[in-house]
Amino acid sequence: MAGALSGLRVLDLTSVLMGPYATQLMADMGADVVKIEPPTGDTVRGIGPMRNPGMGSGFMHVNRNKRSLVLDLKKPEGLAAFFKLVETADVVVYNIRPQAMQRLGIDHERLKAINPRIIYAGLYGYSEKGPYAGKPAYDDLIQGVAAVPSLMSRASGGAPRYVPLTLADRTVGLMACNAILAAVLSRHQTGQGQAVEVPMFETMAQYVLGEHMAGATFEPPLGPTGYPRLLVQERRPYPTTDGHLCVLIYTDRHWQKFLELLGQGHLFTQDPRFGSIGARTRHINDLYRMVADAMAMQSTAHWMAQLDQADIPCMPMHDVESLLQDPHLRAVGMLQEVEHPSEGRLQEIGVPVSFSDTPGLRVQKPAPRLGQHSAEVLREAGLSEEAVQALLAMGPTAL
Repeated sequence: MAGALSGLRVLDLTSVLMGPYATQLMADMGADVVKIEPPTGDTVRGIGPMRNPGMGSGFMHVNRNKRSLVLDLKKPEGLAAFFKLVETADVVVYNIRPQAMQRLGIDHERLKAINPRIIYAGLYGYSEKGPYAGKPAYDDLIQGVAAVPSLMSRASGGAPRYVPLTLADRTVGLMACNAILAAVLSRHQTGQGQAVEVPMFETMAQYVLGEHMAGATFEPPLGPTGYPRLLVQERRPYPTTDGHLCVLIYTDRHWQKFLELLGQGHLFTQDPRFGSIGARTRHINDLYRMVADAMAMQSTAHWMAQLDQADIPCMPMHDVESLLQDPHLRAVGMLQEVEHPSEGRLQEIGVPVSFSDTPGLRVQKPAPRLGQHSAEVLREAGLSEEAVQALLAMGPTAL
């Protein structure tokens, strides 16, 4: 059965991670995403490990369910073919700086003249309305300017460091998918496309400030910035006698039950630190240290059984290797072995969301080889066979 976005045609000019992640989300929901690559391919194709050139593991995990078309947009023939594709497309997504798109001649005004229904979505570092417009941006830089390393330092007491995930790229990719689909809905109501700007800095600033503006929310400020519960050093997986355990004791009932497990249930009514969520937040480091001391006295299995019985939220701490063996992920199909036509046996990451009536969310097409679908996409666009062959000669076809 077709996915929820079946019939939506997306021309994907993005590379690396942020843009490809956004378009993969749409592809997983059934959109026809045509990944338009230069003759050299997306640079992430070259990041290993890999079995064959151009098919690195990172590339495959954000480019499944797409078709690959090679076009050299710096040449008139490639640009003309792209404009032909725009005639029947719904969305164009790019993540290079707007100035570079203008130099290519692929700006919103030009595409709107070809197809008034086109949605032109730009994912880049900083809004064009501010003084940072046009500055280069990468995940590390955006984490830094959005205060993430500073918060890591405040929480750990150590040196500032980046979160060891491409946090900004994936967060902005999610925001971009959301914004593009909102524009699709608006077009359904108005009949007109529009330009959509999804800047990384502003997106991450919203993420950070929503948690940590705190006292600075008010004028004049009612206190410092920072959400105390998230910044205390004792907010961490707790060592047990044989591993680590993640525990979140949050509500009145959680704390009452936990103190009863310790044989100290009287503290819930007698110790003012437990009297309200506000009081607990003010004393959260002391309270989390109490939890840490208790966890250190018993095994992970002991505490899992006790906490589950008390309905206190807890989970074991995985590393990446054990995450790959998680029985829940295996049971729901989030990790499964598949056969790639050229890359052999692979572990595929599944699709996390599901729909009751359009359950077409599955890996229908493996990540494409460079130019694998060039000929079929160009023919679908109505180019003559002579033009198709000329374009194929300008870049690689399927490997």
